[in-house]
Amino acid sequence: MAIPMVEVWRGDRVESRHAGDAVVCDASGAVVAAWGAAEAVIFPRSSCKMVQALPLVESGAADGLGPEQLALACASHQGAAIHTDRVAAWLAALGLDATALRCGAHVPHDAAAAAGLIRGDTAPCQIHNNCSGKHAGFLTLARHLGAGPEYIDLDHPVQRAVRQTFEEVTGEDSPGWAIDGCSAPNFATSLTGLARAMAAFAGADDGSVRGRAMVRLREAMTAHPDLVAGEGRACTGLMRAMGGHVAVKTGAEGVFVAILPEQRLGVALKIADGAGRAAETAIAALLVRLGVLDAAAPGAARWLAPPLTNWRGVQTGHIAPAPGFP
Repeated sequence: MAIPMVEVWRGDRVESRHAGDAVVCDASGAVVAAWGAAEAVIFPRSSCKMVQALPLVESGAADGLGPEQLALACASHQGAAIHTDRVAAWLAALGLDATALRCGAHVPHDAAAAAGLIRGDTAPCQIHNNCSGKHAGFLTLARHLGAGPEYIDLDHPVQRAVRQTFEEVTGEDSPGWAIDGCSAPNFATSLTGLARAMAAFAGADDGSVRGRAMVRLREAMTAHPDLVAGEGRACTGLMRAMGGHVAVKTGAEGVFVAILPEQRLGVALKIADGAGRAAETAIAALLVRLGVLDAAAPGAARWLAPPLTNWRGVQTGHIAPAPGFP
């Protein structure tokens, strides 16, 4: 069963609690620590974008791409200009534009970008979608494979390659799939399988095609945390606080993963009720426990014990790891 991981305090009283499950695996794939139900089956959502990008790099399709583009292939970005300008340029280099994407359009999460669209009386396009970098990667792989434009179809060569890679790095046959928010298939796995995949990235080296691909992707993420998420986001803030030594990635519905190359460890967690605020605090607490995040580092407290304020700016409470976790 999921265990209490995060508490939400109002004044001097706990107002809410979030339960969850978490697993830490080493580079051999063995579980070295677990909380709650390690074998719980989940949809990793956007936390597995580096796995979805592996076929892009392993195939050679990414040979002309730089680390910024690879970071965007792993990103759930804010839709700020630093994201959308780069995705647009990537598509243009392929001779494509936003109409080639299959992720759908939404208002950018970046406040300045959203306000700019309103001032210009302009509707958002698919490049503003937080998954547009991943989809640009899918299009690049589709072009390399000589495959058709409907790259999100389950039987498309791109998604067949993604599923095969996903099952190989998780060490499990996926028990099923569902359509993600960006319309691409999202394959289910156990929490242990997801942690095992992250540990594979952590332990990767240049000794194989897959190892080199994993190193390129994790190093792109840590070199460009601003492209992986954006200002004010946990992924960006935590990677900066850890000095680029660890890659982290969130997913919808309370999923978070971490890749620790120096420790050769992978981490995966899922908050049972899907609360992102709890996932951010829980992953920060685990990173402190594993010795890669200094609780006193600039910016760390924002995720480890974030204050809660009301509309007047008065602090009304805070969020904190539950007693005994981790």
